[in-house]
Amino acid sequence: MSSSTPISAVDKHKKFLFPAVAMYYQEPIALVRGEGHYVWDETGRRYLDAFGGVLTVSIGHANPKVVSAIVEQVKKISHTSTLYANGPQGDLAEKLASIAPGNLKKSFFTSSGTEANVTAMNAARHATGRMELVVLRHSYSGRSAQTLTACGQYGWKKLPAMVPGIHHAHAPYCYRCPFNLKYPDCGLKCAEDIEELIQTETSGEIAAFMAETIIGSGGFIVPPPGYFEKAAAIARKYGGLFISDEVQTAWGRTGQHWWGIQHWNVTPDIMVSAKGMGNGTPVAMTIATPEVADKYPGITFATFGGNPVSMAASLSTIQVIEEQNLLQNCKTTGAYLGEKFAALKEKHPVIGDARGLGMMQALELVKDRKTKEPAPQAVVKVFEEVKKRGVLIGKGGVYGNVIRTGLMLNAGKSQVDELVEALDEGLSAAAC
Repeated sequence: MSSSTPISAVDKHKKFLFPAVAMYYQEPIALVRGEGHYVWDETGRRYLDAFGGVLTVSIGHANPKVVSAIVEQVKKISHTSTLYANGPQGDLAEKLASIAPGNLKKSFFTSSGTEANVTAMNAARHATGRMELVVLRHSYSGRSAQTLTACGQYGWKKLPAMVPGIHHAHAPYCYRCPFNLKYPDCGLKCAEDIEELIQTETSGEIAAFMAETIIGSGGFIVPPPGYFEKAAAIARKYGGLFISDEVQTAWGRTGQHWWGIQHWNVTPDIMVSAKGMGNGTPVAMTIATPEVADKYPGITFATFGGNPVSMAASLSTIQVIEEQNLLQNCKTTGAYLGEKFAALKEKHPVIGDARGLGMMQALELVKDRKTKEPAPQAVVKVFEEVKKRGVLIGKGGVYGNVIRTGLMLNAGKSQVDELVEALDEGLSAAAC
């Protein structure tokens, strides 16, 4: 390459970024523009964004209302830190207190899900005076030392566990039940096992049980009915709080409700979210009951927490969700997507499981439906084929064999049909 030849964004990524900052696809793409449900690469090719930057773009790229809110706030003041009050932060905290379940009333804002989870874990320890936490296998909570210790996937954990007192319970993974049982005859053994874990691996008292409402990076694992009711009750029996990790499941994505946990009859003591909260702006929250929040000691600080621009973006995102009735849209369009995914499963033997709620749906690929041997290479092939057809999807799971999708909350049947057609053709092509 001559000195006069411009270096592409992909080449600069490879040359100047950590190699661990991996990109999708055999021939990675650089995205230069987004509008609504679509993004464009450097060559001008358009793609349906069916993953939303990992479920982070909630209501469409360059949403006019969110863009306007950001621009108007930047014109006023763009940074204050948490040392000063600002209007957008107070307005957003007030709104969250009105839509959060139970008595979750007091918020702390940060800029990533990692920070939100660390805040929640520390808040539980301060509130209870205990140190030990129960988390789930297959889970992912962020990239700090504490959240990586809590992570339940070896692929993310390239250093030994560095924070003591974190214990991993079995995931409510019905397709791959660790007890080889079937719901509902299983009696929710995965939840019951938390009690034995506490009795045998801890001091007998815990600070909290923390779980993703739907295990996201682990492959969109949806716990069965009754799971959280039983798991939270066990945690509370041993003095623990219940932390609901809503980093991926909040803002109506699972359909009908603002929060994923509302699909179960249990109320958390602490709840966290990030990603789709600001439609792509870096923002996160930890919200707790006053009883928990008021016990957080001393002075705490987040440089970018409560940033007025991200607060304005988040508040406008919530307003769009309300104005367009997107909680209901995620329920109805999500049901349509679920039916289409079920049909794909019937057609393609490589699909072992189709699962999800609302606009958070996945396909788990296997080499054999009887043995359930994971098929990660099939996912790689489907990825390339679906990209050729102008659709971007995600992947995940401990075994790398799950196709994850996260259409926008305002997606309709036309976007579902476009996604499903590309997957159908991609699955067929990959099988050849």
